[in-house]
Amino acid sequence: MKQTLKNWFAALLLAAPMSAAVAAGGHAEYEKVDIDLRDQVSLQRGAQIFTNYCLSCHSAAGMRFNRLQDIGLTEDEIKKNLMFTTDNVGDVMVAAMNPKDAQKWFGAAPPDLTLIARSRGADYLYAYMRGFYKDPTRPNGWNNTAFDKVGMPHPLAQQQGIRTVELDAKGQPVWVTNEHGVKEPKLYWESTGLQTRRLKDGKVITKEYDAYVRDLVNYLVYMGEPAQQQRHRIGYLVMIFLLAVMLPLAYFLKKEFWKDVH
Repeated sequence: MKQTLKNWFAALLLAAPMSAAVAAGGHAEYEKVDIDLRDQVSLQRGAQIFTNYCLSCHSAAGMRFNRLQDIGLTEDEIKKNLMFTTDNVGDVMVAAMNPKDAQKWFGAAPPDLTLIARSRGADYLYAYMRGFYKDPTRPNGWNNTAFDKVGMPHPLAQQQGIRTVELDAKGQPVWVTNEHGVKEPKLYWESTGLQTRRLKDGKVITKEYDAYVRDLVNYLVYMGEPAQQQRHRIGYLVMIFLLAVMLPLAYFLKKEFWKDVH
C-alpha cells in the first residue's frame, strides 16, 4: 500500500511541471484580450455582431434569445434587431444554414458556439478573429494565423479589410518569425475595411476592428455561462453573511461553551 502511494505521489510530481508547461505554452503567442462581463454596452454590441455574422452558419443551441434581457436588452429590441431565424423569443439560437448544406460547402458542419469560449479560451478567439488573410493556396481562398488551413471564410472581411499572404517564386507562402518567436506568414494589406484606418505613411492600424472583435469575444465568453455574474453576486452575499453573522455567532458560542473550562 505504501509503495502504491509513493508511486502515485511520484507520478503527480512528474506530471505537475509538464501540465504547467503545456498550460503556459499553449496560448503564449496569443495577445491578451480585456474581458469585462459587467460592460453591458460591449455585450450588447457583441450579441448584435454574433447574431448578424455568426448565427447564419453557427448555432448556439445552449443559449435562448430571451437570456439577452440579462444584458439590458428589452424583448422588443431582441425581436427587432437580433432575431432572424425564429419568431419566438424563448427559442434557442439555431443557425440559418442547413447543416447538410454546410457539410457539402465547407467539408464539415460549423460547430455550435455556445461553449466555444470555455473550450478554446478568449485569447484564442481574439487572435482567431483577427488572424484571417487571403491565401490562394487554400481551396476557399482564406487562411488564418491562429488556425492554419482553416475551412471558414472570413466573416468580417468588410469590417477588418483584407490582408494577403506574400508568395515566393514557387507560389508558396513566405514565412517570417514574429516578435514572440513564432513563425507566421508574411502579410500585406490589400484593402482596409470599415473598422480599420490607414495612416499617411501607408501603415494600417486596427484599433477600431480590435474593439469590434473584443465586443464579440466578450459576448462569446458571456454566452458560455450567462449566470456567471449572478453566481458571483450570490457568492459575495454568502461570504458577507458568513463573516458578518455566522462568524460572530460562532465566536460567542465558543466563549459560552468554554467559559467554565480553566
